[in-house]
Amino acid sequence: MTKGSEIIANRYRNFIKTVCETDIIYALQNHEGFAMASSVQYGDEFDQPVGILCFWAIQGRANSCIINQWADYRITEISLTEFIETWGVGMENDGILAGIGFDQKMFGYEAKPLDLILDLVAEIKATKKNISLQKFENLTDLEEQAKIANR
Repeated sequence: MTKGSEIIANRYRNFIKTVCETDIIYALQNHEGFAMASSVQYGDEFDQPVGILCFWAIQGRANSCIINQWADYRITEISLTEFIETWGVGMENDGILAGIGFDQKMFGYEAKPLDLILDLVAEIKATKKNISLQKFENLTDLEEQAKIANR
């Protein structure tokens, strides 16, 4: 594993751990929508880069990215439950990836939405965290449906 890939893998693991502790995920938003980037790892059926919605576990890191093309964006908070139930499924349906912990140079982890949901569920279960879901019976129901959709 290269040093760069090690750094972004650590960012991803830290993201999972932190958002499960704080229940908050940060994104950048302006009047046109949320901060997006283009994948360097995944392409669509036309070999065009897949879109990435960017998320952070730490508000200060999100804030540090409010420069250049994102200079007119502001930080918005998303609850962990809303992210798992709505955002992850929505990104999967839209064919968009989750960009985790991107920095000012657009260097970050590119996660498939259902993989991200499954990793969040695994951390929630491992820490015995209690969360209330609105769209699923429980975490096991969410996990099973995500696994089926991820095949």
